[in-house]
Amino acid sequence: MKPANTESGIPVLHSAKEGCKPKKFTPDEVLVPNPSFKENQGTKRKIQPGSLSIYELERLENIRQNQVFLSSIKLLEAKQDLKPEKTQRGLKRQNNKVAWTEILPPRTKSLRIQKKEAERLPLPLEPHRIYYEVERIEHARKPEGPISMEPINMEEDSSLPPELLKLWTEVDLIKEEKEELGLEEYRSTLKSMELSEIGGVAKVVKSRIFSVAFHPCSSRLLMAAGDKLGGVGLWNLDSDMGDEGVLLFEPHVQPVACMAFSRSHPTDLLTLSYDGTLRSTDVEKAVFDEVYRIKDGLRTFDFLSHDCSTLVTGDWYGDVAIVDRRTPGTSHESLHSLDTKTVRCVHVHPVQKQYIMVAENSIVSIYDARCLKASSREPVSQLYGHSKSISSAYFSPGTGNRVVTTCLDNNIRIYDTSELTSRAPLLTSIQQNLYTGRWLSKLQAMWDPKRDDCFVVGSMQRPRRVQVFHESGQLQHSFQDPEMTTVLSVTAFHPTRNALLGGNASGRLYVFTD
Repeated sequence: MKPANTESGIPVLHSAKEGCKPKKFTPDEVLVPNPSFKENQGTKRKIQPGSLSIYELERLENIRQNQVFLSSIKLLEAKQDLKPEKTQRGLKRQNNKVAWTEILPPRTKSLRIQKKEAERLPLPLEPHRIYYEVERIEHARKPEGPISMEPINMEEDSSLPPELLKLWTEVDLIKEEKEELGLEEYRSTLKSMELSEIGGVAKVVKSRIFSVAFHPCSSRLLMAAGDKLGGVGLWNLDSDMGDEGVLLFEPHVQPVACMAFSRSHPTDLLTLSYDGTLRSTDVEKAVFDEVYRIKDGLRTFDFLSHDCSTLVTGDWYGDVAIVDRRTPGTSHESLHSLDTKTVRCVHVHPVQKQYIMVAENSIVSIYDARCLKASSREPVSQLYGHSKSISSAYFSPGTGNRVVTTCLDNNIRIYDTSELTSRAPLLTSIQQNLYTGRWLSKLQAMWDPKRDDCFVVGSMQRPRRVQVFHESGQLQHSFQDPEMTTVLSVTAFHPTRNALLGGNASGRLYVFTD
């Protein structure tokens, strides 16, 4: 680069190449790029002669030419077109998040600052820290008895949508016996199930999901989810009721650890919470009826009879209770304290309803409900081999000949329970990373209700996925999608349709369908 010609105060650039004419810039018309430029537009500003060096002038000219080139090929417009459209449905983001305020007593000034003589003073009492929550009081229990079924994401005093009542009471009158697919056909079915590009994800509850369930109707997909704050969300995939098909209720104040639709009465959704209450959802009356109530610590439940009138519950203190819904009141028929510190999961044999399986600390025990007495609590069969606490244990849905357990020793185990011997034989053990930490719900292997040999479980692997295994330990399919960027800890299959549901720690549900 040759030095500039400064005659008349006009800077001139001389190109290093021979034969090129020097380019002149007038002080009144130097094109300076505007950061918010559109197309080929810039901003002219006046500069004093000699205020810009030759290098700065050449740099500005290069920027201008680059902007003209980018505008000519419409690169910025193409960038905007490549941005994917958001497909999130459900609850809207709220600005008034839960906030905590810590109130401390004012700091005491020293005697020296107060200009007082030193004296012997007792140590001040430890300040009591008081916390206030903006939206809710954490441990305030709901009143006893029925609670009005009012969606909190709709206007006050608004009634339930009529389409919810119609769908809720829908029962399949004709139940055709379908032949069980072979493994090859089953794998093909799983591969055909995908996350819908529009509407396959929705925020259904405010906080981390603890439990999910499918309504058994087959005409539409109606899903339920329970979260950490005691909320119960309903999501109708093909509806615009509430927030794009989502209705949110608050029948509890602590995590909804377990929920299930009644097999004999699909209109009945039961939800159990750590706050010590078990409630039934009656959409026709628009109330949450109270079925069972203790001080606190309920953890799990299952139906003990074919007509779902009798229940078995388990709590954090190692107690198992038998509850008869036909008996007036909200107490239990009998309470049995097992030789364990806590009960993490209870499940009833699908055929022989007298057998109750209890996931204890590191052993799974199967009891005969007819023989549970205060003096005798001997199990009929036990499942050994776990070295850490057990997250879940479930009978296979059709025959109960298999049991799948999920343990924090990073193993999923399948046992043979076709004959209830004192020690059930172990068939398969699948190594899987099951350590979720404190911010995610525990991974649990759940059977496909349509099969007796395949189950689904979330995964900690990256990219995020949900996996389906055969009882032999063979992986059948992995559900993956670019939009699935979080761990789906809680999963469930639809009882009749080809649909899979997964819930994450932010209150979102993902549904895979064919």
